[in-house]
Amino acid sequence: MLKKNDIAETEIVDLSHEGAGVAKIDGLVFFVDNALPGEKILMRVLKVKKNIGYGKVEKYLTKSPYRNEDLDTAYLRSGIADLGHLAYSEQLRFKRKQVADNLYKTAGIADIEVAETLGMENPVAYRNKAQIPVRRVNGELQTGFFRKNSHDLMPIDDFYIQDKEIDKLINFMRDLLRRFDIKPYDETEQTGLIRHLVVRRGHYTGQMMLVLVTTRPKIFLIEQMIEKIIEAFPNVKSIIQNINDKNTNAIFGSEFRTLYGSDTIEDTMLGNRFAISAQSFYQVNTVMAEKLYQTAIDFSELTADDVIIDAFSGIGTIGQSFAKQVKAVYGVEVVDSAVRDAEQNAALNGITNAHYVADSAENAMAKWSKESIQPDVILVDPPRKGLTENFIKASSAMQPKKITYISCNPATMARDIKLYAELGYKLKKVQPVDLFPQTHHVECVALLVKA
Repeated sequence: MLKKNDIAETEIVDLSHEGAGVAKIDGLVFFVDNALPGEKILMRVLKVKKNIGYGKVEKYLTKSPYRNEDLDTAYLRSGIADLGHLAYSEQLRFKRKQVADNLYKTAGIADIEVAETLGMENPVAYRNKAQIPVRRVNGELQTGFFRKNSHDLMPIDDFYIQDKEIDKLINFMRDLLRRFDIKPYDETEQTGLIRHLVVRRGHYTGQMMLVLVTTRPKIFLIEQMIEKIIEAFPNVKSIIQNINDKNTNAIFGSEFRTLYGSDTIEDTMLGNRFAISAQSFYQVNTVMAEKLYQTAIDFSELTADDVIIDAFSGIGTIGQSFAKQVKAVYGVEVVDSAVRDAEQNAALNGITNAHYVADSAENAMAKWSKESIQPDVILVDPPRKGLTENFIKASSAMQPKKITYISCNPATMARDIKLYAELGYKLKKVQPVDLFPQTHHVECVALLVKA
């Protein structure tokens, strides 16, 4: 029986859904970081549990032809790019397999062809948002990323998958905070002022927002700092302070203050303009979000007479991208501020047939049913945990012709599709879309049609 620190020769036979290499030894499944299918390795055992174990590569005996040798391993150790060691064409194949495997294992569906994953032409430097911790490392203020499963900061200059202008602003801020002798947050001691830097950038507009997350309201010499930031980065249109004095992993506290410029920045998606606040949910990969939303629109085959329910409507990005093609869009979102943003965005785009409510989707649909609102398509874009059983029953009860499901988690999507099938909705097609290149995450669009 293998135990900690033993060395075993083994072959990697698969990848886990999180991108770790999978090896099988003596009836145990081992997960090994930075190991790819087909590779023979000497593995050091790190931990053994009842049926599974964890190992690390001690030595590569043979390497995969699909290994990306150029990747800095810091990106693997921090989880920034946990699939970055795999050639991009293989990443796309892996994601398609994830979707197909989940549909088969969970929903018993094998007769629907999962389309090839839609990928990016240039699958790096795509993220339009960064949330970067600020900590002291070896006596000096640093920005970077936490090592996986820890709160040890790894200093990083180039974040690989982030917009390069965002990287430049983060590095500039690191140097500026050092110059102004601003104290970084210390989680253990609960001391210091600056916890995080959050940066957003409009992909098409280039407008930038900088959020300084601090433990208390007063920032010494903030006006002089703002002057330096604007001088170096004229595209910064919004500087916001967020105050988070709690001992928590949550990045933001509840109080936001605009220190410079406006409360929002603007960007466009599928031809519409959107105002984006510090808290807005806005897809981090604009280029691929447009492909994702366009796929959902194409799957829905919308007509001018259609009534659409946009459940989980956020700031209105998807519903407003097709509102002008249909009769009406009814959006529901549980976050009040997002509903206000969606209403503002509708006004910004001259959209008069999109109606938004702040409520749970189940409640909103029950009310709309009473008002005899009959949707042709219900569009869902839930968080990772997927849909609740109540939602699935409530949406089926409205008897739409189609349900278009945008998913960021193929496991919960497959579970939900199985329940929809029991209620008379059959899966017709599935399209994976790579919104998060170099990582194990996969989005996809599924079309369900009333049988």
